[in-house]
Amino acid sequence: MKQYKDLVQSIFDTGSWQENRTAQRTLSISGAMLKFDLQEGFPAITTKKLAFKSAVGEMIGFIRGYRSAADFRELGCKVWDQNANENVQWLANPYRLQTDDLGSVYGVQWRQWPAYKLIDLRQSSAQAQVADALARGYQQLGIVNSEVSSSETGSVLLYKAVDQLRHCLDTIISNPGDRRILFHGWNWAQIEEMALPPCHLLYQFLINQSSQEISLCLYIRSNDVGLGTPFNLTEGAALLHLFGRLTGYTPRWFTYFIGDAHIYEGHVAMLQEQLTRTPFPAPKLILSDRIPDYRISGKYEPEWIEKVEPSDFSLEGYVHHPAITAQMAV
Repeated sequence: MKQYKDLVQSIFDTGSWQENRTAQRTLSISGAMLKFDLQEGFPAITTKKLAFKSAVGEMIGFIRGYRSAADFRELGCKVWDQNANENVQWLANPYRLQTDDLGSVYGVQWRQWPAYKLIDLRQSSAQAQVADALARGYQQLGIVNSEVSSSETGSVLLYKAVDQLRHCLDTIISNPGDRRILFHGWNWAQIEEMALPPCHLLYQFLINQSSQEISLCLYIRSNDVGLGTPFNLTEGAALLHLFGRLTGYTPRWFTYFIGDAHIYEGHVAMLQEQLTRTPFPAPKLILSDRIPDYRISGKYEPEWIEKVEPSDFSLEGYVHHPAITAQMAV
């Protein structure tokens, strides 16, 4: 994890202090990138103990489309508790439904992106457009913008929930050369309905058919380098391994792009301590044998993205320095 230490050092050397939505300033830089060859090891932080099970639990909660901190806790992940129940702005938000509710965060967008089409029935191609939408799984909700609610005037409103993760898996199998195998969480129509807008927001899978390898590019708009980066690296690399297992490709390159890379003022001591520590060799990620391997079985079983448990993921040869704790800025 020398790359991680270099990023931290770069922020200390060149960053500038910025105000933000929290009560803590951040030392920030614009634009950063980390790139890992997963055949050389798993990008687990070693300069302190990684909360591996918590990170994997969070990833699984996202995959399952959870929106409640209680559901994340059942998976061994408590990182959403504060955002759900202690974020003053969210507590006053009318979209917050109840205790532990997080709104339409990450997994809701990943698995049930709300997609709408509004088709003007006065267009000559309107019926062809409606027929195409229905064939793509949309459902007609009704006619809008019409005083008489006629089927020949106004606009027809259609809706479907888009399962972005399943679409990515299906495309890897059916059209691996596609350069549009991606999903994201930045839904402008629902940003105000989330306890926290997505930070890691765009994932793109890329297939090398000649080498039978799968890679992932992940874009982070805003990254808490002290606490967020170790979690995001773990989750992104674990997700890539899972997708590789279910589609028969070997995980290879994990490229991690950051827009605003920052260190919170309260994390400075923790990261300065980590800079004094020499990283250990990267461990290896082990997936449980109960997760089907497409390369061996030849059977495509995408439903397993919803069946995996935190216990299906483990690190082999993980050596680390002592744990260091720090508070998350809310």
